[in-house]
Amino acid sequence: MSNKSLIALIVGVILAVIAWNSFYIVSQTERAVLLQFGRVVQADVQPGLHVKVPYVNQVRKFDGRLLTLDAPTQRFLTLEKKAVMVDAYAKWRVKDAERFYTATSGLKQIADERLSRRLESGLRDQFGKRTLHEVVSGERDALMADITGSLNRMAEKELGIEVVDVRVKAIDLPKEVNRSVFERMSTEREREAREHRAKGNELAEGIRADADRQRRVLLAEAYRESEEARGDGDAQAAAIYSKAYGQDQEFYAFYRSLRAYRESFANKSDVMVLDPNSEFFRYMEKTKP
Repeated sequence: MSNKSLIALIVGVILAVIAWNSFYIVSQTERAVLLQFGRVVQADVQPGLHVKVPYVNQVRKFDGRLLTLDAPTQRFLTLEKKAVMVDAYAKWRVKDAERFYTATSGLKQIADERLSRRLESGLRDQFGKRTLHEVVSGERDALMADITGSLNRMAEKELGIEVVDVRVKAIDLPKEVNRSVFERMSTEREREAREHRAKGNELAEGIRADADRQRRVLLAEAYRESEEARGDGDAQAAAIYSKAYGQDQEFYAFYRSLRAYRESFANKSDVMVLDPNSEFFRYMEKTKP
């Protein structure tokens, strides 16, 4: 290869390298700034193909999409000085590329750290203004809207980013408070259970007492009715006996003696000691030949 060809090849390679370093592309999902010796000379470069001076200009690109800051769980105090554990996150994106680069050197990690400190401060301030009931249910939406607004104003001014939304994922009680609440709830449930059992026993005793009373009333009523029936039967029997006695006194006396004999001699093992001349044997004496 001749010297001219070698020189031409070297020049071609140099031109190719210069051309390669002279063009850059910014995608639709990116934000970029153009630097000259570390100083911003063009802020917020638009998406597309661009030209720069090789080795003089540098391009710094950032993610222009919506990003998430997942803050660590923090302990805060409510208005009534009750401790809560709060898990929150923030959605943000680069709004002012030049300010973002100046404040963070274009590093998301630095932006997250500074934003996290501000988010923690905002949450502590907002929780300190509200009761536990308000932060859990009543004013939760208002709380997040207030934090989003205040955090966004700070972030735009200091970091060049826009805070789109702040959300509280969870609000829990500290572990020691959870144990205390659980024990208190357990004690309360046990007390309620004892009260229910006592009421149940009282009701059962009342039912049993009422059943016993009704049983006694029914038995007394049945006994009264049976006694009335027995009395009516005895009265009818007495009337029949009286009528029979009036018709034939001798036969009635004989019939009653037979009944007495049958009842007296029903048990063969019984021993009776009577005077042979007793009126009891009157009809037996008459049967002798």
